[in-house]
Amino acid sequence: MRSAVPKVLHPVCGLALVSWPIRAARAAGADRVVVVVSPDRDISAALPEEVESVPQPTADGTGGAVRAAIEIIRDSETVLVLSGDVPLISAELITEMLATHNDASASATVLTTVLEDPGAYGRVVRDSAGDIERIVETKADGDATAEQLAIREINSGAYVFAAAPLADALGRLSNDNAQGEYYLPDVLPLLREAGLRVVAHQSEDPNVNLGVNSRADLALVEAEARRRILERHMLAGATIVDPSTTWIEAEVEIATDVRIEPGCSLIGTTSVGTGSVIGPHTTLIDTRIGAEVSIPHSYAVEAAVGDRCSVGPFAYLRPKAELADGAKAGTFVEVKNSKIGSGAKIPHLSYIGDADVGAGSNLGAATITANYDGREKHRTTIGEGVRTAVDTTLVAPVTIGDGAYTGANSAITDDVPAGALAISRPDQVNIEGYADRQDAKPASDPANVSAESEGETDK
Repeated sequence: MRSAVPKVLHPVCGLALVSWPIRAARAAGADRVVVVVSPDRDISAALPEEVESVPQPTADGTGGAVRAAIEIIRDSETVLVLSGDVPLISAELITEMLATHNDASASATVLTTVLEDPGAYGRVVRDSAGDIERIVETKADGDATAEQLAIREINSGAYVFAAAPLADALGRLSNDNAQGEYYLPDVLPLLREAGLRVVAHQSEDPNVNLGVNSRADLALVEAEARRRILERHMLAGATIVDPSTTWIEAEVEIATDVRIEPGCSLIGTTSVGTGSVIGPHTTLIDTRIGAEVSIPHSYAVEAAVGDRCSVGPFAYLRPKAELADGAKAGTFVEVKNSKIGSGAKIPHLSYIGDADVGAGSNLGAATITANYDGREKHRTTIGEGVRTAVDTTLVAPVTIGDGAYTGANSAITDDVPAGALAISRPDQVNIEGYADRQDAKPASDPANVSAESEGETDK
């Protein structure tokens, strides 16, 4: 991976690589989840809640990794073994594996798949009855014969074991192989020698075997995970106009009859209510969108948008921006740490930060809350039904009463009573004949123009 980040913590559609098999196991009913970790790159702090970790003292192979959890295995009845860097196994497939395992009264069940080019994957060798005889590794020269290399059914690295036979076999593993490692598949012949049955559950989906060992592998895995996420939402009743340009992460929730236009990214814990139209070209990060919302060409982070709101185009909702039902944050509007009341409108070209805007208020173009004095943030309170004119600056802390107005180009520094009109701006000065005098000056004498202009302005 060429990274300071442990491989299994690299994100895939918003979740760490290792979180995918953990979530699948839990969804399939696992009572206890244990992750075997490297002692020199402990990832325990990054694991989901209620996931245990066990260190593998030395990097001595998959068999050594499972053997590191031997005491937990002895306390169990059935053990599911998954690879932390193979994320695309599903809860449904795990459930099918468990059913195969139980129906066959097997001591071990191996998830397999058939590949056109098996590459360096372990080959599945079956006996005449169709049960698994053993898995042959192919990582190094001498591991497998030419006949075994011709087998196209491969080990996907997922297993179900009866716990007691597994614990016994782990104690008898040998590292007599080209790699000098303890291979988990080597427990299978030991189980068969004990008269126990080892069976296969073959998946038709080759992606269950898609693991990550490089950034290129990561991109392939993420592309498939993304395709599955989009398909899941479309089958559940959302319209995704152009899946090829749409990015939706694993934890996003989308209701029925939502329309996702091209070029959108829905990230983190974002949720979208029924009937909303997102995009085109909108990014939502950890944001809640209500029902029947329109939000084209906009960006929202940790914001909350109520039902029937209108946002954008080109709006920016920053953390703790909250729009109540029916509110509007229009073109080139930025809202931060503010509550915008029901039906309130900020149509265009405004910044509202650290403010409370009452229901039904309408803030004119270029309304600004000046909330920072260089040391501290202060809050602005705007009542219900307020009308601010264009180019109004509200210097916090300040309160605008219900139904109040402001005049255009006003800097409001004091509280405005309910129903009042506040105007705060310099008096206008008109200089008669100024344009005619400018036209009469020689074009080659910019110094005179400048000096006379300054003199006229002083009058």
